[in-house]
This record gives sequence, structure tokens and C-alpha cells, in this order.
Amino acid sequence: MTDAISPLSPTPSSSNNAVANSPARVLIASLIGTTIEFFDFYVYATAAVIVFPKLFFPASDPTSATLQSFATFSIAFFARPIGAMIFGHFGDRIGRKATLVAALMTMGLSTVVIGLLPTYASIGVLAPILLALCRLGQGLGLGGEWGGAVLLATENAPEGKRSWYAMFPQLGAPIGFILSAGLFLILRESMADADFLDYGWRVPFLISIVLVVVGLYVRLKITETPEFQRAIEKEERVSVPIAVIFRSHLRSLILGTIIAVATFVLFYLMTAFTLSWGTRPPGNGPLPTGLGYSQGQFLVVQLVGVVFFGLTIPLSGLLSDRYSRRLVLILTTVAILIFGLFYSSLLTAGLAGAFICSIIGLALMGFTYGPIGAALAAPFPTTVRYTGASMTFNLGGIVGASLAPYIATWLATTYGLVYVGYYLAAAALLSLIGILLSGNDEV
Repeated sequence: MTDAISPLSPTPSSSNNAVANSPARVLIASLIGTTIEFFDFYVYATAAVIVFPKLFFPASDPTSATLQSFATFSIAFFARPIGAMIFGHFGDRIGRKATLVAALMTMGLSTVVIGLLPTYASIGVLAPILLALCRLGQGLGLGGEWGGAVLLATENAPEGKRSWYAMFPQLGAPIGFILSAGLFLILRESMADADFLDYGWRVPFLISIVLVVVGLYVRLKITETPEFQRAIEKEERVSVPIAVIFRSHLRSLILGTIIAVATFVLFYLMTAFTLSWGTRPPGNGPLPTGLGYSQGQFLVVQLVGVVFFGLTIPLSGLLSDRYSRRLVLILTTVAILIFGLFYSSLLTAGLAGAFICSIIGLALMGFTYGPIGAALAAPFPTTVRYTGASMTFNLGGIVGASLAPYIATWLATTYGLVYVGYYLAAAALLSLIGILLSGNDEV
């Protein structure tokens, strides 16, 4: 199953690493990196709804501009598996620490450059091309970040607490979202529309450089994980991790991808799509084209929901260690399926309904997102775990998230918002089948 290679360089002993990597240091390092990564990612997602359609694409009707913006949004999801292969390769051969530092820099620098880009009015069609290239860089970086952060936590976890430790990097998602959405909300409420579109929208992207510096400082303080150190000492590392994955762990890769689909569809429907739909005018056609809320109103709706997202992640980690990750994922996925059937009714039931929809949807997101990290890493041995977990998570992103806002917008404008809920329910059903087909030792 593994193709042994000689050690690439001398590395401190595993005992030394075990002492150096205290639980607090490990959990903070895994959390801060994913917080920064998701902050960068959500800054783009928010801007893709309220800024980029107006500044980076030729003048057209709002629906076309939004769809074009969502198309650039999807690029990162197709880049993420490439990032997973690249960073996973070095993470499984050289080590978790150095690879995590490189992934963070790739993501952070791409985000900062977006904040410096000229718009379509300045350079024409080159503007969306440069935007797409930066989005590509974001995707590559996040493709390598998530798997390494989860392994940093799980490979340092004591017996019986793997799900609890794996939950910490997952908390980076709600924290990053709160930081990005909160910053956009402050800017939108404190600036005139013309000033915000002129320069205000650039602030969250440029601030990312400060966060990256902090993240690098923390990451450089950690040492290699004990499990990977043992693989080095036993000369178990493999020459081409991705080849081993496809040769010996293809079933785990496919099932893990299917299991992750509902998680991704749920999150990007509850964030990117609902923000877009909630803030668009209703329109005068046979089908509504939006709910007509202000951007400030709907950002508050989402921020409240994300608080529940953050609260249910640690709860899901505790329940997963006490009972099982598989049971928590099964029950949550069934609940997501049911929620999909009521999604449209809740979202269109006035502002109170929008709050309830956001709270329920993002609370369910926490219950599925908390255990998913440990679940996707579990089937893979240490020597290919970085590549395997990263590939599984990011292939799930392609299937579940890359086109979710685009598909949902098309379904809602063509057939009605209720079909967006059916789309979510179908994704949940697919993931439920994947969980049921997997064994207890595979999730």
C-alpha cells in the first residue's frame, strides 16, 4: 500500500515533538489558520454578490452580472483539488508544518492582490481575467490548508478525543465568516454607496495581510505531528501519495466525496445564494427574482445564523466522541433533507422567517461540519492522509459547492425558490446514501 522512500532530511525525534506541541498550541495553530483562510474565502463570496457584478463585468442585466460573478466564484472549487494534490504531496512527504505555511501564504497573497485590482471601467475585459486568476490562487491555497489543519489537530489528539480536536479547525469557518460579514456590514453602514464601490470594498481584502502575518507567526511556532514523525522514522513515506490514493483508497475517496456534498450545498446556499436572493428586488415577472431586503438587513440575518453555526460545531464534536461520528452525520443529514423541503417557505415568511431559516440551516451546518473533518481523514493511513483528506474534502467542494449558487439562482429564477429546497434535499439524500454505504471504521 505504501512505496517507502528514504527520509528527506533529519528531523527532531517524535518525543521532542510530543512535548513541544502542547494542546493549546496545536488547537490555536489549527484554528487561526482556517479562520484566516475562510475569512479570505468569504470576503470573496460576499463581494461576489454585492460588488463584483457592478465593478468587474460589462454592464448588463443584474441576473447576468450575478451569474458571471458566481462563475468566477466557482473557479476556486475546481482549483482546490489541484491545491490538495500539490500541498498534499508535500504534506505527506516533507511534513505538515511547512506545507501549512505555504498554503496560508498562497491564499493570503491572492486575497490581498484582489484588493488592488483595477476594475472593468479602467482596464476592460482584463479586470475579470485578473479577478479569476486571483480566485484561482485562493482555491489552490484553501485546497492545501484544510487538510493540513485537520491533521495538525487529529494527529496530536489524545485517545477518545479525535473528533473534539478535529472540531477546532472547523470553527475557523464561522469565525472567518463573522469577521468578513461583520466588516462588510460596518463598511456598508458607515460609508456612502459611491465611496463603498470606489474604495471601501477593498478594505477587507487588504486587511488580510495583517491576518496572514499573525497566522504565519503562530504556525512557525509549532513542530511536526507525532504521527507523521513516526512515519519518517519508520521510513514509511510514499513517493507519489496521490497514486497510492487512487490505487489503494479509491473507495474511501469516492464515498468521502459523496458524504461531503450535503455539507457544501447547505453552506453555500445559506450564505452566497441567500445573500444574493435576499438582497435582490422582487421583480415584476411571473416568478419573484429576490426578496428585496437591504444588504445591511440580510448581513445581520446571516450573522445571527452563523452564531448558531459556531455554537453547534463544538456540540457536534462532543457528541461524535461520546456516541459516534457516523450516528451524528446520519441524523444531521436526515435533518438537512427535511429542512430542504421547508427552505422556501421559511425564507419567504418575512424577516422573521428569514432569521429562522438562517438559524436552522446554519445550526445544521455546524452539526455536519464539526465531525466531517475527522470523518474524511479517518479512512486514510498517515502516509497519505494529508492528500486523501484534502482530496476528499475538495472534490466534495466541486460537486457540492462550486456551482451551488449558480444552480440555485437558475432554479429559483426559472422554476421558483421551492426548487432550491428540493436541490438541497437531493444533495442530503445523496450524502446519506454515502454515509450508509461506509463502515463504522470509514467515517
